[in-house]
Formats: sequence, C-alpha cells, structure tokens
Amino acid sequence: MPTTHSAPPPGSTPPPEAVPHPVPGQDPRVRWALTLAVIVVGVVTVRPMGVTGRGLAVAALFALCTAALLARGLPENPTTQRFALPWLTGGVLAAAGLIAVSSSGTGYLFAFFLAGHIGYRLETKWALALAALCSALCAGVLYFDLGPGHQQLPWTLGLSTGATVLVGILNRSQRQAVRAVIAASESAERAARAEARTAVLAERGRIARDVHDVLAHSLAGINMQLELTDALIETGDLEKVREANAKAHSLVKESLRQAQWTVHALREDALPLMETLTAMVESSGHRDALTVTGTVRELPTRVTQNLLRIAQEALTNSARHAPGGGVGVELTFAVGSTTLKIRNGPGTRAVTAGPGSGMGLIGMRERVALLEGTVTAGPVTEGPDRGGWHVEAVIPG
Repeated sequence: MPTTHSAPPPGSTPPPEAVPHPVPGQDPRVRWALTLAVIVVGVVTVRPMGVTGRGLAVAALFALCTAALLARGLPENPTTQRFALPWLTGGVLAAAGLIAVSSSGTGYLFAFFLAGHIGYRLETKWALALAALCSALCAGVLYFDLGPGHQQLPWTLGLSTGATVLVGILNRSQRQAVRAVIAASESAERAARAEARTAVLAERGRIARDVHDVLAHSLAGINMQLELTDALIETGDLEKVREANAKAHSLVKESLRQAQWTVHALREDALPLMETLTAMVESSGHRDALTVTGTVRELPTRVTQNLLRIAQEALTNSARHAPGGGVGVELTFAVGSTTLKIRNGPGTRAVTAGPGSGMGLIGMRERVALLEGTVTAGPVTEGPDRGGWHVEAVIPG
C-alpha cells in the first residue's frame, strides 16, 4: 500500500498509528514468553549443532529462524512493514531448511509460529500465499526424506504448518476491529469535549451579555450622578445636590432590581414572561405601556430569557438617551413567531448620561441570533414618535 513517503512491498498492511493502542487479549508478554519457549526448546532438542559441517549449517539456520521469530516483537510501523514480506519469507525458507538438515528436535515449531505471524502481519492474500509456500516446503522435505532422521515425522505435519496462518488472520482482524472502536470512541470523546467547550464559551457569552445589561448602563449613570454631585457641592447649590443624589439612589435601586432579574434569568427556571415584562415596563415608569396581541402561549426558557433581556436593554437605553419620552412595548404571538417591539419617542428632558459602551445592540443581535431570529433597531423617522428609537425582535417558533 503506498504511503506519502515510500511504497511498502506488496501485501503489507497500511501503516498503523505511530503509537498503536494495546489490543485486549493480545498481551505482548505472552507472545514473548512463547517465542522464548520455542527458542529454548529448540536449543535443547535440535541436533546436531556445531561449528563445522552439518552442525554449522544447523546452527546457522537455527540462528536465522530465531532472528525471524524474535522479529515478531518489532513495533508495527512503516519501516518494519516494508520488510515484513522479505523477512517472513526468509524465515519460512530457514525453517524448512532447518527441518531438512537437522536430524532431530523441534525445528518444525519455528514454521508453525512464523506462519501464524504471517497472518498477523500481512494482508490476507499474501499471507495465504506465503503460508501455502511454508506448508509445501515443509511437507516436501518430510515427504521426500530430504533430511536425515525424519522418518518418525509424517509429511502431514509439514503440510499443517501453514494452518496457523488462520490464527494470525483472526488476531489481525481482532486488532483492527478493536483499534477502530478505540479510534471511534476517541473521536467521539474529542467531539464531546469540543461541544462542551463550545457550550462553556456560549454560556460565558450569555453571562457577559447579562453582566453588561445590568452594569454598563446603571453604573455609568450612577458614576455620572456622583460626579455631578461633587461638582455641585463646589457651587453650594444644595437643591441640585439633593436632586443629583436622589437620582443616584434611584439608579442604585434600579440596578438592584435588574440584578435580581439577572440572577433569576441565569437559573434554569425562567421567569414568567408576561408578569416579568409587565413589572419591568412599570418599574421603568411607563404604566399601561405594554400591549399584547395574539394568543398568549408558554415559550421555551431560552426564548423567554432572551426576550426579557432585550426588553430590559431597550428600556434602559430609552431611559438613558430619551428621558421623559413616551415608551410603547408590544408583544405579538403569531402562529409561527413571537415579536417584541419597543418604541420610544424623543426625550423631553436634557440627556445627562455619558456615552454608552456600544455593546447593547451587539448583545441584542447575539441573543436573537442564538434563537435563529432577526432584530432591527434604528431611529423613528415618522409618526408621533419621530426622533425616537425603535427595537424589534422576531423569534421563530
């Protein structure tokens, strides 16, 4: 299978992850224990071994079989996969040769274990072909009595050496299935973490909007009145000092009331829309300013919370930028949407509030966007409220 760097030999499996996950039921310690057991038994039983003649040939082939068997412990990566087919082919040839030149011992065990690893390392078609070659070579050695001392071993034993490839194929399939499940679970975990992070960021944004709605206007107004009080003290005009102080107290009370609304809105249980909106409008000094059309129905918690916050922002802006002006609030329940309109006329008193943060309208748009609705805001250009301001939020559903 080709990779982005080089092409491994035919029959090799796609390179696994750089750090593969351990597969349940395939403990590498068991594999090492079996490998060492085969080698130790071979050292004890395989004969002859020496440094000359046939003994040297047996020792050399035994060393090659041992090296091929120990290579089972090599990590699975692109480098080892490139050499898997040549190394396993060489191991099979060495195992068949060991059976041929040795006069006794358990050299055939190398063929069994190498054939099993062939099924584990190589793709099925290449694994079956190499296992068939292993069976043919080992069976041929025993059938034709190509080596001494094997009359006691039936040729069918050599023929069966390739059968263990099926065990290797099953282990490889299990490994791939388990790793696929692990990869899927990790992907799902990453997606869950990303979703949780998104939810946290969204909640932070909502809290930031609520904090702005409560603090930005009221604290700015309180600060302005306190600065005005300081300036009036210098003039000695106690009447105006008392008036500025009274306004500061009024703003503090209003801030406390808004803080209570915010605390309720941050909880899971939403405030009742009609009662809360009515109280909000009346507390802003505009009795009977709320008009409700359509059939009143219960709205989802998120919709209720955001409509109340939009109304609070609009009423606060009206009191701040158009003091003394008339205000009208209209809540319309249609079949497929809910619409909130806040409209105020031009102020009748001098505007004493400082510049705003500019985040009020942005917060409204963010709230409505979360509900897949639309919001429009701008100056009133006609009618009795000409010169004032209007806000209209339409929430589907």
